[in-house]
Amino acid sequence: MTAEHELPGASRAREHAGAERRRSSAAFEDLGYARPDTGREARLGLPEVVYGPGKTVDQIVGVVRSLLAGNDGPVLVSRIEDGAAAEVGAAVEGGAYDPVARLLVWRPAAPRPFRVVVASAGTSDWPVAAEAAAVATAIGLQVDEVRDVGVAGVHRLLAEKERLAAADAVICVAGMEGALPSVVGGLVGCPVIAVPTSVGYGAVFEGVTPLLAMLSSCAAGVVVVNIDSGFGAAIAAHRMALGTTAQRAVR
Repeated sequence: MTAEHELPGASRAREHAGAERRRSSAAFEDLGYARPDTGREARLGLPEVVYGPGKTVDQIVGVVRSLLAGNDGPVLVSRIEDGAAAEVGAAVEGGAYDPVARLLVWRPAAPRPFRVVVASAGTSDWPVAAEAAAVATAIGLQVDEVRDVGVAGVHRLLAEKERLAAADAVICVAGMEGALPSVVGGLVGCPVIAVPTSVGYGAVFEGVTPLLAMLSSCAAGVVVVNIDSGFGAAIAAHRMALGTTAQRAVR
């Protein structure tokens, strides 16, 4: 049967089937230079996030357009600098850029009832904490930011104990000796996600020292993400949030 003789509604049915395939958990689009995982939202609850460094503006634009068309949720480009963000934003309308977090976002998610406190030890840790806060907000978590509460002045942290205790998860961002997550882990019962930063003098070894300190924490159950990975901490919090919502379909 030719296209001219299709039964009524057949074209719409074919288009619907194509849309369903694009949104299936195994879907991806082959762009030649990249294969955007358009099925990730169906599997994990969030679309693929685009890592900006190493990609051209045209490549980022192509991947973003693919993810926007193939998903319903927020689309994010991480670690993208101001100039590239401006070019991408001009090519794909509707994006919002956070220059401190270096995050470009389309279609931010509506807030869900899951509260994350992002606590940073020092002002120098803030760019990493800003990434955690911006990503968490974009993917629908409620964020409360607590800044400059490092253990060198532990009274500053104790003054925020009520805010920490009200959280569903706490993201602790610290460089130097990386002690903040251990202290917070002894104060609150919710999950604590530790983010080591590369902030500090020589023996910090670009974040290795706080990383090892956090992995060795005496506060049982503190979990640790990669050095300077505010993004990873926010995604970990999102996975925790999914576990507290209504029972999900078996994937």
